[in-house]
Amino acid sequence: MLQILIAALVIFFFIGKLFWQKKKKTISSGEFIFWLVFWLVTLILVLFIKQLDQITSRLGFSVSAIQVAVYLAIVFLFYLIFKVRLKLEKIEENLTKLNEALTKIKKE
Repeated sequence: MLQILIAALVIFFFIGKLFWQKKKKTISSGEFIFWLVFWLVTLILVLFIKQLDQITSRLGFSVSAIQVAVYLAIVFLFYLIFKVRLKLEKIEENLTKLNEALTKIKKE
């Protein structure tokens, strides 16, 4: 029970920080909504962790719901790393083209 309370307090801290960032306009509305939904879903999952443990055991997993969540989070993070890597390659390609164009203009 103490762990759930601590987790809920941490989540409320991040939600408060999120509203503060929105008030200061340091994040966009889209980012705000994404992170608000993320933290609210996380809070719901934390509050119903025992029920999730029962569901995961019924699905045949031999680990707790929190371990399944950690495994899924790791997979999601690797996906995000892959997407960021692709975006960086595209930016590098565009910078190379821009550099070539500027060098060509400079030579003329």
